[in-house]
Amino acid sequence: MTFRDNQREPVSATFKSFFIAGFECSTHRLRNGKRLDVLAATQHDKFAHLDFERLRKHNMHTIRTGVRWHLIETTPYRYDFSSLLPYIDAVREHGMQPIWDLCHYGYPDDIDIFAPEFVRRFTRFAKATAQVIAQEIDQVPFFCPINEISYWAWAAGDGGYLNPYASNRSFELKQQLVRASISAIDAIREVIPTARFTSIDPIVHLIAAPDRPHEREIADGYRWAQYQAWDMLCGRLSPELGGKPEYLDLIGVNFYANNEWIYEGSILTREHPDYRLFRHLAREIYERYRRPIFIAETGIEGDERTDWLSYMVDETIAVLEENIPLEGLCLYPILCYPGWEDDRYCPSGLWDYASSQGERTIYEPLATTLAEQQQRVQAVLSRKKLDAAQSLPC
Repeated sequence: MTFRDNQREPVSATFKSFFIAGFECSTHRLRNGKRLDVLAATQHDKFAHLDFERLRKHNMHTIRTGVRWHLIETTPYRYDFSSLLPYIDAVREHGMQPIWDLCHYGYPDDIDIFAPEFVRRFTRFAKATAQVIAQEIDQVPFFCPINEISYWAWAAGDGGYLNPYASNRSFELKQQLVRASISAIDAIREVIPTARFTSIDPIVHLIAAPDRPHEREIADGYRWAQYQAWDMLCGRLSPELGGKPEYLDLIGVNFYANNEWIYEGSILTREHPDYRLFRHLAREIYERYRRPIFIAETGIEGDERTDWLSYMVDETIAVLEENIPLEGLCLYPILCYPGWEDDRYCPSGLWDYASSQGERTIYEPLATTLAEQQQRVQAVLSRKKLDAAQSLPC
């Protein structure tokens, strides 16, 4: 069972479609020197028109996607948008509403990410990109300046998972990424005053093992660190960076099955007594910042895809029933993709690898579940809209 273009779809106050398609767009360098480009690896950049037509048939009109900085600025302060303009054509032709990731872990090879030049280069690149998008697309654009600031800072500044593979520099890197984000937002607003911005990071839950109560403070520290980038952006933390409430526009939260765990231990499954439902984590975010939120990434591999989506929609509906402004849910990634480190097949998408003609096999169980869950969310949103209208004074 699938929706068709002429049927009603869940629409949020913010996005064209409540259900969002996320295209994996990482572009960082691995330790072995290989440059990732997942938009190219999945051939989405080649077959964007066909991919968007498929999305339309499943009533998804909002997407998360990436602008590949390393392709656009191969020479400092000189920009070649030939990798982006055909993609913009496809966006425009199919009526897609993009959320543009300007920096999804990747940046030009000649830049030292810790140097002041990184902020200047990123700001100029962001402004140039905004100028192109403003000229080519007649809609209010959404930007995620830097994807997953808190996660990237940990993974690249201490964890050894992402470039630049530093040690004992995670907080320094977090401040630098926030500094660059603020500068880029200011530059984009000079071009497009109405532009919208989202800051996207995972939401997590950690506990100490029951037999290691002395680690509770450490586990709590890691859990609270998830808020640092958002706190910096709105000026609560490290005010010298220039953060203000207006830099925290729309909060994007990434949530997967492995986002809760025991410190130095195993993953907390949904059956574990200390597992926190997504609705509780979302409420904590909203109560802390009082900003609209959306689920910017969620998904899982294999046959669990349908069960996980059903769970996340259960939680989405619970959040909506609390009148928390949850604006959308992004299936991420929407395409199966080759693993970063080893090119292994990652069966996590609604569609599979592309044929030479751009055809993709759909994972029918997930397509059926998606249609059912779209109808559930639509019913809730329609009822709440009617209730709001009826509560207005005559």
